[in-house]
Order: sequence, then C-alpha cells, then structure tokens
Amino acid sequence: MSAVAPALPSAPGSGAGAVLPGFEHMRRFWDPAHSLMTVKVLPGEYYVSRQDELVSTVLGSCVSACIHDRRLKLGGMNHFMLPEPSGERGAERDSWSATVGRAARYGNDAMEHLINALLKAGSRREDWDVKVFGGGRVLSQMTDVGSRNIEFVQRYLRTEGLAVTASDLGDVYPRQVQFFPVTGKVRVRQMRGRDEFALVAREKQYLKQLANDPIKGEVELF
Repeated sequence: MSAVAPALPSAPGSGAGAVLPGFEHMRRFWDPAHSLMTVKVLPGEYYVSRQDELVSTVLGSCVSACIHDRRLKLGGMNHFMLPEPSGERGAERDSWSATVGRAARYGNDAMEHLINALLKAGSRREDWDVKVFGGGRVLSQMTDVGSRNIEFVQRYLRTEGLAVTASDLGDVYPRQVQFFPVTGKVRVRQMRGRDEFALVAREKQYLKQLANDPIKGEVELF
C-alpha cells in the first residue's frame, strides 16, 4: 500500500473533508478546472467517497465499475486489468491465461472490494446505479484482454443481480473516466495520439508485472 500522502489544505467547496476509513492513502489533489478535489484510481485500486469531489481514472483494456447510491449520495469506483482466471473454467484455458495465472483474479476481487466498501458505508444494493467503462482492444499483439474484462464484469453483475444503468465498453480506443460520487454523474473522454501510446505502454508494463508476480499461498491483492 502506498504511503499516506501529506494533508492538503481545504479549498472552498472542495469537499476536502475526511475520507472514509481505509482510503487515506489515495492520491488527492486540487483540480482548479472543476474547483474540486480529485482522486486518481490506478489499476488494482478502488475508492468510495461521500465527498463532493471528482474520482478519475484512465482505461485501455482495463475496466472500471462506478456504483452510485441514490439515497445516501455516495459512490465508488474500481479499476482492474484482468478478470478471473479463465483457466479455472476448463476449456477456455489458453496461452494468455497460462501466462497471467492467478493474478487474473483481480476483477473478481476488485468488484467484491468495491461492493463490500459500499455496504460498510451503510449503502444498500437496491439504491445503486451501476455504470461500467473500458475494455478497449488496445493491446493488439495479445489475446483481447479487453473483451475478457467486458465479459467478466457483465457476467459478474448479472450473477449479483445488479443492473447496468449506463456503459461505454469495447472499441479500440482508451478512455478517461471522471466520476462524481455525490451525484453519480460520469464523463467519458476518448484518448488519442500521445496520451493513447503512453497508456498502452503502461498497461503492457502492468500486465508484465502481474505475470511475473510470485504466487505464494493466498496473495493479498489490494
């Protein structure tokens, strides 16, 4: 887990109050364009907030779920690179699943962590709006990780009985996603040019890191 960032001064209307327990380590900074505190969610992270702030991430083949509680006016976002290990589903095992192995459980864990954090904050499933984003085919030289992530998150939400109220999935471009946890509003921007190449390079490095991560018994992923 990252070191706790130094406290930032509050700004008028920033929503820069105390974060929920367990999220003190998240990266927070003042965004003058929105006049809000902004929290960046990186691969393998999740975040829940009741503050008037902006939660942001960038997605290539990764997927993020944004869940908003209409009653409590709070919400959360996760960001995962890989779904559950397809190798555990029998015939679907291939060179991709053999490479990433158990590290591919990130998707399942990311969804469970986000849902449990919302429930811990007093949220109820019947009050949720669920929106999902990402899964672009940006790693062209590999098995389509993006489509696997899409299939996983859609199947997971169906199994949990959670309806998707909005989505922007697939295609071939990365996305920047901005989520406002108090209102549930989401903005999505396509990324092109230099930003796109930089994101693809980061995703390749992250996937390599997961593939090389040693497995020793039960691994704590978050």
